[in-house]
Amino acid sequence: MPLPYAQLRSEAWRSLSGAAVRLWLELHTRYNGSNNGALALSYAEAGELLGMGKATVQRAYRELVEHGFLALEKEGNWYRRKAHEWRLTTKPTQRAKGRELPSNDWRSYHAKKRRAA
Repeated sequence: MPLPYAQLRSEAWRSLSGAAVRLWLELHTRYNGSNNGALALSYAEAGELLGMGKATVQRAYRELVEHGFLALEKEGNWYRRKAHEWRLTTKPTQRAKGRELPSNDWRSYHAKKRRAA
């Protein structure tokens, strides 16, 4: 899949962990052109597919949200065995009111500067 030059050169992309990049790519493989906002991948399934522990998967999801590459659309339900549903901010979304352009939230990401000791 081609990745936009601006995305690859962005501070948001360059500061992602390897686990977050792998998770984003796996979610991207589930996008079929019309299901953005309903992409489901449980922590357990992601861990099994990507060879990561559930805690690492959870951190990767959090990182992707914080960096603006992923947005939670619908909370899952552990008791009903239903995974969260996600939206890739780099892809358009089909809504009842029509097609929405990608929000590209990653463009507004700025890393927190660490203070010198």
